[in-house]
Amino acid sequence: MSPQRERLRVLGAGIASLMLVLGVARFAYTPLLPLMQQQAGLGVAQAGWLAAINYAGYLCGALLASRLDDLRRKDRLYRFGMLLAVLSTALMGVSDRFAVWALSRFLAGLCGAAGMVLGTGLILHWLLRQRHRAELGIHFSGIGLGIAVCAVAAELMKTRLDWRGQWFALAACGALLAYPALRWLPPPVPDGHTIAGEKLVDRPPGRVFERMLMAFYFCAGFGYVVSATFIVAITNRLPGLAGQGNLVFLAIGIGAAPACINWDLIARRTGPIDALILSAVLQIVGILLPVLLGGLAASVLGALLFGGTFIGQVSLVLTLAGRHYPTRPAKMMGRMTAAYGLAQIIGPALTGALAERLGGGYATGLYLAAGVMAVGVALLVILKGLRPGTADPPSLA
Repeated sequence: MSPQRERLRVLGAGIASLMLVLGVARFAYTPLLPLMQQQAGLGVAQAGWLAAINYAGYLCGALLASRLDDLRRKDRLYRFGMLLAVLSTALMGVSDRFAVWALSRFLAGLCGAAGMVLGTGLILHWLLRQRHRAELGIHFSGIGLGIAVCAVAAELMKTRLDWRGQWFALAACGALLAYPALRWLPPPVPDGHTIAGEKLVDRPPGRVFERMLMAFYFCAGFGYVVSATFIVAITNRLPGLAGQGNLVFLAIGIGAAPACINWDLIARRTGPIDALILSAVLQIVGILLPVLLGGLAASVLGALLFGGTFIGQVSLVLTLAGRHYPTRPAKMMGRMTAAYGLAQIIGPALTGALAERLGGGYATGLYLAAGVMAVGVALLVILKGLRPGTADPPSLA
């Protein structure tokens, strides 16, 4: 097999893994949320708690990944996570009890970390060892593709299957994705050298850089989670947009699918910090458009902007983190993802509580998310202005 074909095969494994653990096991909850509220009696506050529980699992998985050094053990946990993602999806349709749903969402969160942190780290290690460019745009396109596939599936199934049947059908789709996710990713070779014999050397960043980047990523996690979790429910409650939520969710996936590749190219020209600032500003616009302007066009445009920016931030931040630890990329990736996951525990629970207390649905959470993202932009500006050597990360080239 040629090196380029092998590279595409490994990246294909990454795409399939992210489509499974995030597109199916995690994001399917978003288009199915209104149906579960209608048919299964899921309450507004309960919906927020389920999303928070999902990210509690994600946080636990990220913290575990940050403490693992053995590449072979990471590989085993990654593969177990792929199988568990299918089972946790099916579990959502087994019962209408909140405790069962909570267990499913926690397990799905663990699986998300297995794909997002362990899988991404394994793929970046493979790219570095094979002396390929350390960019993950193609890999992270799996998130956008997963969102788009789930949105289309939910739209096709909404008049054919009830909420239980839709969860079981998505679990079957997940089983199909598990095959390339497991089969196409080769076992890691933990010898600490590239195939040309060059030694891979870890270069831990300064504390200021890491803490500032982690603080921004916390804000990014909060800004992302409200729209990602509640956008379908929010859209369906806007005047004149009842039943259009899945279309808007599809727009997020369409915007996200090519976004990481685009942001890789932007970062080559501007540097990663400037690229992150630009993406965060555009994301704020995307978050606010649906509630400020209203109407289907504004909601779709906002979704495209949101989808085209949040995943670029994930790709840029995790690639930066992984390049500091080429022998064990998931180390700093795990710490970054833990900050992102912590925000995603707080965000849905707070949004659900505000929606129940203040009324007006989940739209209040969008204003809060935009405000937190504005804080993140300020942190990046400060990070960019630090003296040379304190904040300068390695080049993405």
